Amino acid sequence: MPNVFVSYARSTEAQAVQVVDALAAAGMEVWRDDQLPAHRAYSEVIEERLRSADAVVVLWSAEAAKSQWVRAEADAAREAGALVQVSLDGSMPPMPFNQIQCAKLSGWNGDRSAAEWRKVESSIEALTGLVSEPVKSAAMPKKRTGPSVCVLPFQNMSGDAEQEYFSDGISEDITTDLSKVSALSVTARNTAFTFKGQAVDVCDLARKLGVTHVLEGSVRKAGGRVRITAQLIDGATGDHVWAERYDRDLTDIFAVQDEISEAVVEALKIKLLPEEKKAIETRGTTNAEAYNLYLMARQLWVSGNYGNVRRDEIVIRTAQRAIGLDPGYAEAWGLLAIAQASLRYHHGRDGDDGLTAAEEALKLDPTLAAPYSVRARHVAEQGDFERAEAEIRRGLELDPNSWEVNREAARLLMQRRRIEEATRHYSLAASLDENDFHSCMMLLTCFQALGANERKPEVARQMLERSERVLAQDSLNASALGVSAAALTILGDLDGAKSRIERAMVVDPDNINMPYNFACMLANWVGDVEGALDMLEPMMPRQSRSLMLTMLADPDMDPLREHPRFKHMVAEAMRRTGLTDEMVPEAARRPSGATNPAAGAARPRS
Repeated sequence: MPNVFVSYARSTEAQAVQVVDALAAAGMEVWRDDQLPAHRAYSEVIEERLRSADAVVVLWSAEAAKSQWVRAEADAAREAGALVQVSLDGSMPPMPFNQIQCAKLSGWNGDRSAAEWRKVESSIEALTGLVSEPVKSAAMPKKRTGPSVCVLPFQNMSGDAEQEYFSDGISEDITTDLSKVSALSVTARNTAFTFKGQAVDVCDLARKLGVTHVLEGSVRKAGGRVRITAQLIDGATGDHVWAERYDRDLTDIFAVQDEISEAVVEALKIKLLPEEKKAIETRGTTNAEAYNLYLMARQLWVSGNYGNVRRDEIVIRTAQRAIGLDPGYAEAWGLLAIAQASLRYHHGRDGDDGLTAAEEALKLDPTLAAPYSVRARHVAEQGDFERAEAEIRRGLELDPNSWEVNREAARLLMQRRRIEEATRHYSLAASLDENDFHSCMMLLTCFQALGANERKPEVARQMLERSERVLAQDSLNASALGVSAAALTILGDLDGAKSRIERAMVVDPDNINMPYNFACMLANWVGDVEGALDMLEPMMPRQSRSLMLTMLADPDMDPLREHPRFKHMVAEAMRRTGLTDEMVPEAARRPSGATNPAAGAARPRS
């Protein structure tokens, strides 16, 4: 008899009872939290039930999407390959669960013969082996057995918000180290980081994530010294299993990380294999200052002022300094390559396009995924899109969760007007780094083009939350101001959006992305075509060839394509950049329902 766990928000309990009754009538053993016994700790029972479930049915609603606990149960089910999703009120699951199919039971009255309900039953039956359909693939993760741990983001206690990159980097590295231990299951970094800055009950957290232990800590960095505290907590009892404080010179940072990882393994009574111990102690660099510089540069790359040439230049200089301290630092070479490619292609600057640095990174560490995003961009800029796709595939084979490769995959797919595929990569990228507000904004473009208007408010709220967090640390981040303006527009605060736009244009008038993005907002979400053209006209002489390829395929530009002013601007920019019609992907030359600006005449719908 299939064992089914039902997860839901309290406001939808009546509908949850309907679902439970229907599943029970179908001969399934169903459990929800009203069955908690009085004599046992509820966290212990729920953890057991979640782990033992053959299928976990998550009942999404507006309230459930806001609940970190429902999200945690959904994430545990997804990792176990046991997730079945249902929308009770028509709302879509939050990211990243929106990449998985979701049945809709809005208005369902409990009728088991209804088509949508049959989908739910069929999914559970296939998942639990009652039917022969091979839903579970070999690639799906196995359910957790044995010890498991969630590494919560270590708190930054330095008294300086700008030091956040350092505490985040340590948390990520410890997560990576523990993931190398075959006998230990480790919660994914992007899941753990959803709890950043929140006061959580460790037992509740462990129950929701289905882990036996939680590792939490803090970092205080000052001058050349660092203090790190760490404690491993039993998820069932809340008791400390192990705790330690380290006061060291910054140069000892790697030894501290090794000691923490090995202490966790020892406390959990796991036998560490010799090759695993070696893997934990093997790092990209042994130079603490190079490590610090790399963490700083990467944080700036993800959440810095996107579209500002100075961001790219600072990242390049910082990565070069890290490489100067350790020429064998492969990750620093990879970051240098990405920033150089952006400076060359995005901003149209002369100089290295990052290919040399990417090849050096791969020579030092052939397992790195990020350099393949640079190789893909290099060949795509030469017009070889098939080879670019092959480079992206190789990068994703090495690391399906590479933020850099997913971002580049999405960008290249957008240039070829493959919007549904781009949506999946942007969604994953947004889920992989909680500071990435730009991928969220690109999701708005995708949803607008796909007519998925119901998805936009959720993404807009996430954009606003992320951009506000960045602005709290850097009030002059014009890109964050622009993203928050777009979010406010979607959420109906046009006065607030206008204020943010004006402020952004004063703070960084040279940012090439902002007027482009504001033009998209005006054309699509406000309906002001002339205002959009006025915003575009001054920045068109600065458009690079790469940005022109983006513009020619961008669905946000569709409302402008028939306008004579737009045709003239595009023709002039193409002549200036040397871009010919043959260099433009076919899908971009003939976007659905749009004019081909290169030819200056209407084309039939594709």
